[in-house]
Amino acid sequence: MELVPRLNAEEVRGLFAPPPWGDDVPPSAFCMTNVGEWDKFRTIDMDKEANIIGALNNSSMKKKFHADADKAAFLSAWRRVDCRTREALRRSFLSDLIASYEDCIRTFIQERGHGDVLALQVQDPFHRLLLHGVCEFYNVVSVTVTQSKGAESLKVTRIKKKKTGVVELPNITLSNFLKMSKEGIW
Repeated sequence: MELVPRLNAEEVRGLFAPPPWGDDVPPSAFCMTNVGEWDKFRTIDMDKEANIIGALNNSSMKKKFHADADKAAFLSAWRRVDCRTREALRRSFLSDLIASYEDCIRTFIQERGHGDVLALQVQDPFHRLLLHGVCEFYNVVSVTVTQSKGAESLKVTRIKKKKTGVVELPNITLSNFLKMSKEGIW
């Protein structure tokens, strides 16, 4: 009380009262818009907006470089692969096995017709997972069936082309991509 002089009622009201009763506060930009405009602004999906902007930037970049067209073809093929299979392909140290599966499937795609079937006997479940991943990458259908011969049963993976569309072989092979990603190049 000794340090501060006595305040009159108007000074107390201006210093301590909330804005409706104290000094006038200028209106904010939010209160000047109508409800519909504010709701449109408030419900913007930031991830969707970033994806749209990224797609626009990438589409203009793709026109400039042919190498980007190869990357785009590879990435669209890579997106077809199931996410769990992608992780198995990335973590796999069986690059020679993946390359041999890839060679078989590429040869099958280039040399065989739509009615033909490629049958591979793959007994190990992890190797079959890798084979199915390579098949998804090259957009061919793969189904594993059990065939019994006497007392033992064999797993056979049948691979055939899809009836719709032409299978496009990317210039970047899956095995090369996996090697580059392990080395940190890609």
